[in-house]
Amino acid sequence: MRAIWKGAITFGLVNVPVKLYSATESHDVPLHQVHDLDGGRIRYQRRCEKCGQVVDYENIDKAYDDGQQTVVLTKDDFSALPVERTREIDVQEFVPTEQVDPIMMGSAYYLAPDSKSLKSYALLRETLQQTDRTAIVTFTLRQKTRLAALRVRDDVLVLQSLLWEDEVRAADFPELDQEVDVSDKELEMSAALVRSYESDFTPGAFSDDYQIQLRELVAAKLEQGDALDTEATFGEEAEAEEGGQVLDLMEALRRSVEESRKDRAGGKAEEPAEEPADEEPAPETAETKPARKKSTAKKKARSA
Repeated sequence: MRAIWKGAITFGLVNVPVKLYSATESHDVPLHQVHDLDGGRIRYQRRCEKCGQVVDYENIDKAYDDGQQTVVLTKDDFSALPVERTREIDVQEFVPTEQVDPIMMGSAYYLAPDSKSLKSYALLRETLQQTDRTAIVTFTLRQKTRLAALRVRDDVLVLQSLLWEDEVRAADFPELDQEVDVSDKELEMSAALVRSYESDFTPGAFSDDYQIQLRELVAAKLEQGDALDTEATFGEEAEAEEGGQVLDLMEALRRSVEESRKDRAGGKAEEPAEEPADEEPAPETAETKPARKKSTAKKKARSA
């Protein structure tokens, strides 16, 4: 993994140097749109609806529209804002863990120690574990002030971004104000049904069948020769823009197909054409890992 941010956790006189890593990744097969007649890549342009010209990114400003008037905000306007650019994760308070509502949680990041001495990192980690507290912190990422929860997961400090209070909508549903009579017998039967489904949560027991079958479909089309030549269809520029994820997935699938043909034929299979290398190697993602053969993971037998 590559660190996306470096800084320090600060509370009181304690300073814990850390590096920030994305804790999650998407396993979806990356797809793009093509013309159904000739397979040509569909691209979107930033076109001005007033003059009709295609606008370069450096000539684009942002605007706020209240429905009647539009206020244009230039890059100079944004640079004049008092945006904090500190490299500190400031602890605001330590709260009971159960008070942090999961609905407020967003992106998760791992915090790894960024110092030869791990004592301050370990001290904070052990303190959070023993007190069963979560630290509410603020920090700046990509020029925006963020609110986050700092907690421990598998002996690693985890920073979980939080929504601000006004970003969570109120659950206002008038139909829920109606009184509903639920009998004791109905509650007893419902509880019995829940008990029949009781189990310990094992994330690995579940799989994304759609993505698994999508990978199998792509592999089957490649094996049947139902594929377009990427360079001839989209050109070198398209390959460079796609980056490592799509190319690595297709390369892995091509090699799997070639190895399968080689095993069946008992001879040497034709080597697949090499794709042009990116400027720097793309990190391994869920897309580049071999597809699992099983399309469904079965749960352990549920106890009645």
